[in-house]
Amino acid sequence: VTFIRGNNLFVVSLRDGSLSQMTNIVAADDKGPNVTLWDDKKESESQEYLKKEERTLLNVIDRRARKREEEEAKRKREHPLKPYKLEKKQTVVEAQLTPDGKYVAAVLATESEKAKKAVVPNYVTEAAYTDTIPSREKVGDAIVPSRLAVFHAGTGEVKWFDHGMKPVTPPERTDKTVSANPIEKEGRSSEEKTEKGSTTSAKEREVSLGLPVWSDDGKHAFVTVRSADNKDAWVMAFDPATAKGRVLVAMHDDAWIRFSQFEPSSGWLRDGQTIYYASEATGFMHLSTVPWTGGASRALTSGNWEVDSIALDRQGKNFYLTTSEGSPFERHLERLPVTGGTLEKLTTMPGNNEAVVAPDSTAIANLYSYTNKPPEVYVADLKRGSAPTRVTHSPSPEFEAYPWLDVPIVRIPARDGAQLPARIYKPANWRSGGKAVVFVHGAGYLQNVHRWWSSYSHEYMFHHLLMSRGYLVLDVDYRGSKGYGRDWRTAIYRHMGGKDLDDQIDAARWLVSTQGVDAKKIGVYGGSYGGFITLMAMFTQPDAFAAGAALRPVTDWAHYNQGYTANILNLPQADAEAYRRSSPIYFAKGLKGRLLICHGMVDTNVHFQDTVRLVQKLIELRKTGWELAVYPVENHGFVEPTSWADEYKRIFKLFEEALN
Repeated sequence: VTFIRGNNLFVVSLRDGSLSQMTNIVAADDKGPNVTLWDDKKESESQEYLKKEERTLLNVIDRRARKREEEEAKRKREHPLKPYKLEKKQTVVEAQLTPDGKYVAAVLATESEKAKKAVVPNYVTEAAYTDTIPSREKVGDAIVPSRLAVFHAGTGEVKWFDHGMKPVTPPERTDKTVSANPIEKEGRSSEEKTEKGSTTSAKEREVSLGLPVWSDDGKHAFVTVRSADNKDAWVMAFDPATAKGRVLVAMHDDAWIRFSQFEPSSGWLRDGQTIYYASEATGFMHLSTVPWTGGASRALTSGNWEVDSIALDRQGKNFYLTTSEGSPFERHLERLPVTGGTLEKLTTMPGNNEAVVAPDSTAIANLYSYTNKPPEVYVADLKRGSAPTRVTHSPSPEFEAYPWLDVPIVRIPARDGAQLPARIYKPANWRSGGKAVVFVHGAGYLQNVHRWWSSYSHEYMFHHLLMSRGYLVLDVDYRGSKGYGRDWRTAIYRHMGGKDLDDQIDAARWLVSTQGVDAKKIGVYGGSYGGFITLMAMFTQPDAFAAGAALRPVTDWAHYNQGYTANILNLPQADAEAYRRSSPIYFAKGLKGRLLICHGMVDTNVHFQDTVRLVQKLIELRKTGWELAVYPVENHGFVEPTSWADEYKRIFKLFEEALN
């Protein structure tokens, strides 16, 4: 068993319980008696004198010093590992022992000296004093480079993984959003010419990387590497003896790459010679394999649909894939031989099938849900092909008695010819000239138009309330949503509040032209990214919606986090234009209709400061028609029933007053 403690890797033997320290990594500021830095500098003569006198005068000091010296001597005898002293603010993120026990691979990350973390004030506390919650840095302020170190387990000697990637000078920025398809190509391991013909420097390119993934026999390994600018990713062969990388697969996207070791997963076939991984090389996420020795990749799946998850059976004969092959609005488990071939669908119930196969491949456990049916566990016998059996029953009788809607899915033509997926909640007694609400789901990377139980269950139920009061409700999977391929995903590159907002406006116009909605009686609301779009709509398209409710909204993307924002908008110091045209606070002057802003005050995701700054801007602009509701004990996702109830009562009140 291996574990990390104090930046070092330890091994516990299951045979005799013995403990071995496999690395001798020392923190930069650690100068205590437990440090085994054998080349520490000598103290000054005066310091040495005082130290000697202290041991002579005080028995306790001498006794403790002798004990420390004995322990250090013992440690040097038993663990003669060359020490490695970490740089300032450098830590071991993760580490692993190679299967042969000869090396330790460790990912080391270094925080920026100048990075500044935001704090979130917490006003409602047990002590009745205001507390502060440490939070995150803002985008562009916390670019944490990581390196992969390979320590020799016998000597402590360290080598640094050489991925061979050199910096790439980006082309000159234009106002147009890049829409080129992603490609798989040779690795950029040598100097590259820029558009002007000059070459980049030989400095190592900034990347993030994970620990090596080993074949079952422990003979081969690969690492996944992603560039810090989010444009490139590689699968590289890994040799611990040389600590050098060899490019097996290179992926590039002019917007931002969708690739990681975990989503969907990558790994080894049982032959120990073939790696499987997923990429958007064709414009949709699909499964491929590549030989460890090198050579061309082989696509095992293809089509205008996506692979969501990948699992290899214990026998190594088949992949079990969760895909949207049949419909973008459903997910099913399918079986595919590792050699490729025809997919075999293993689940049949329409909706979402989050299914896993038993280790012996004889049965399936399935967390299944449908539009109006919350998740339940089903089991099915694979060999017999029997119908699935339900084994849980979760909803209350009161919940099941309500006629929850199997929400119809429609396609709405957008101005650029795209067909927007949407769910429509239409009152049974609908009449032309009525009122409507457009709901904007949040992001991360999310799909909300589908035939399964929504992660927005509160909103799903709220839409039934709106329907019962005569509102037609529309829920759109706008550009940037998950499930529709690379071009749909990256359409918001360098301009959030661009095509994604256009989609909301086109949907509102469709309601007027095809459903008979009164153009002056349309409201919009959403949380997080949905709150951001609501603000952009109310500020930049003030005649499209009479009222909007922005919940926990991002108001300035330069104040959001690194991981999400830098993908889409690059860095604010490098692409200020993308941030300005994507941030509602720059357009607050355009507000005309009624606006409700709701925000939890202890939000550690979208900080309450985002709303505070926007409120100050609205005050300075002398704007009226807006109001703010704060929730002192709520984080980004509300948990208190009273908070949920208060928020939705306010949203409903806004629409009742502004749309009637």
